[in-house]
Amino acid sequence: MPRFLRRLAAASCAVGLATAALASCATESHGVDVSGDWVAQPGVSAVEPEASLLVFGDSWTFGLASTTVTGGYAYRTGAILGWATTVNGENGSGYLRGGEYGGFYGTRVAELDPDLDPDVVVIQGSINDRAQPLSALPRAARAVWRAVEATYPDAELVILGPAPSMLPVDESIESIDDVLAELAAEEGLSYISPIDDEWITTSNYDTVIDASASGYNHPSDDGHAYLAEKLVSELQDTDTAAHISARK
Repeated sequence: MPRFLRRLAAASCAVGLATAALASCATESHGVDVSGDWVAQPGVSAVEPEASLLVFGDSWTFGLASTTVTGGYAYRTGAILGWATTVNGENGSGYLRGGEYGGFYGTRVAELDPDLDPDVVVIQGSINDRAQPLSALPRAARAVWRAVEATYPDAELVILGPAPSMLPVDESIESIDDVLAELAAEEGLSYISPIDDEWITTSNYDTVIDASASGYNHPSDDGHAYLAEKLVSELQDTDTAAHISARK
């Protein structure tokens, strides 16, 4: 049986299940409510997913500010696609910045389960690097990406650049996006730029971003749903679909 049809029973979550099953995914709640009732899109079956997805990143990937962590864009992306999905996000983490639990992207990648064996890996972020010396970003990002490729040599690696939490977009975040885009091109990797593609604008900012005291300028529930739709569209427009189809 082709690899992309294998069930990832131990390492992945079948995102088409109800939230009770989704809450058992690899991402820990870390005190955030995961008891809500968001479920996958109607018609999505988790019995035999076509592919497996790992989404790795910061608090946006973690699902901070969504009503439930499993309502975050990463889980929703997998649900829309019907893929078994594992989410690995840490609040405050970045290529150059340690997160809530001290994890840099590099140290966290080293802790990934080598048996997970995903078909597609999305590495997101990170605006958390905006106060760090960006001269160190290319080396750090390249090390992270190559470590992922070494751990999952059969996976398609997609880089999802930082998205703005406030407008106008801070120059430092634009610089992060520019550095990562150039590096991804050098490495021959697919790069998605929410900044260049204007995912978040003045016309939709209030819908996408929760700017309240409790939202921390992170995506709202509607925002996570919107980001998932955008990411799904981008993944379908890249070589990812062809990468998976080639294994059928």
